Amino acid sequence: MKVLFVYPEYPVTFWSFKYSLKFISKKASLPPLGLITVAAMTPDSWEKKLVDLNAEKLDERILKDYDFCFISAMAVQRKSAREVISLCKKHGVKIVAGGPLFTTEPEKFDDVDYLVLNEAEITLKEFLHDLEHGKPKHIYATAEWADIKTTPPPQWDLLNKKYYASMSLQFSRGCPFNCEFCDIPFLYGRMPRTKTAEQMVRELESLYQWGWRGDLFFVDDNFIGNKRVLKKEVLPAMVEWMRKRNYPFSIITEASLNLVDDEELMDLMINAGFNRVFVGIETPNEDSLKEANKFANLRRNLLESVRILHEHGFIVHSGFILGFDSDKPSIFDLMIRFIQNSAITVAMVGLLNAPRGSKLYEKLKLQKRLLGDITGDNTDFSTNIIPKMGLDTLVAGYKKVVSTIYSPAEYYKRVKKFLTEYKLPRRELVDVNWTNIKAFLKSLFVLGIKDRGRKYYWKLLLWTIFKRPKYLPITVTLYIYGYHFRRIFIDDPKKLAPSH
Repeated sequence: MKVLFVYPEYPVTFWSFKYSLKFISKKASLPPLGLITVAAMTPDSWEKKLVDLNAEKLDERILKDYDFCFISAMAVQRKSAREVISLCKKHGVKIVAGGPLFTTEPEKFDDVDYLVLNEAEITLKEFLHDLEHGKPKHIYATAEWADIKTTPPPQWDLLNKKYYASMSLQFSRGCPFNCEFCDIPFLYGRMPRTKTAEQMVRELESLYQWGWRGDLFFVDDNFIGNKRVLKKEVLPAMVEWMRKRNYPFSIITEASLNLVDDEELMDLMINAGFNRVFVGIETPNEDSLKEANKFANLRRNLLESVRILHEHGFIVHSGFILGFDSDKPSIFDLMIRFIQNSAITVAMVGLLNAPRGSKLYEKLKLQKRLLGDITGDNTDFSTNIIPKMGLDTLVAGYKKVVSTIYSPAEYYKRVKKFLTEYKLPRRELVDVNWTNIKAFLKSLFVLGIKDRGRKYYWKLLLWTIFKRPKYLPITVTLYIYGYHFRRIFIDDPKKLAPSH
């Protein structure tokens, strides 16, 4: 059996880091973790090949050589997934599709031969059994949650490691919170299911033996959803392994803001190699937090929480949302002030959307306030809801926020403020290697000479050299990020044109 695994292309978005990747000569930020994990669940006897359309093109002439094409995708990859399906149909290749896009919109993909939905540990097993006996069904779905202690390590050898800026692993699925706008409870449940300490060490070791060194993203929607297992079992095992291997990975993950309430947990994460954390702050408007069921962020000083994370050695990335029913026109200036004062350099601000499976989707469906499905693109200034403040007001205010916080002057101020309050852990996590050196040299030309924000680049660079010399690699990285965000939000004239 010859099987092709194809990962559809992402458009250029906030998280694609397309303009940043050019500085380090990489093609994609992350590998298709779900797809290479699914590949590891298929028979060893199969001949397998992966094509990640974010890193390489698909030569459609090779399709005739394969029996099946496996596709996994999210909503933002919908257009590319459609194109892959059309090519497979054209060449008579049977299609097996799964992942969030197909699980939430199965009725839109009747032309797919086999829809293997929900979690592959359950449904893929059923599909493979039926395929072996010559009776595969069109659709496989389940209401059960998989035991991810049975999940194998990803099949790394399908990847070309030179393509990627970071690798990825998963420790848990599910989140104990129930935010109204989130579809994670629908897709993965509210009871976090975790892998064992032995599993995580085995996966880290497999990645190490494959030859990877550098950034590693734990893709959990809330890494700290099960604190007991983390603190008692997994993180101590990771600390021991990382020390033994001389810290080959620099780790980023996603966590709820209540991480700041547990100093032991923060220390364990730092000692295990975590140095960046994405937290969903969403909004400084308490009424909107209540509306969204974002209770973990209530009754706390949000700015102080971010400062604590910075002082512990975490670089904080965060998500923000505009367009809650409780938002008033004053929210735009409030959001700008909060982001600037927080010193959060990577601040992803998006419009409120209602994904299928979320409580918000069901509520707005009853209110007849839905405008279709989400695009999944957090930079296209779109929403699939009818906002109470009016769409034109919301979009105009949103444009004001992103054009302000990613303007060279304001971004420079925010990065400098971050560098004054951030404390690098005693065990330095910044890896100075040839890739980083090349990125620095390229930044001198692109950002220091050609870019319109070059004045702020040189001011920040010189300030760092004289005031925070150890932080120079971080400074250059953050400024390269800022260049990407400005290209996404500001330099595209279509984005900031008046809305109609």
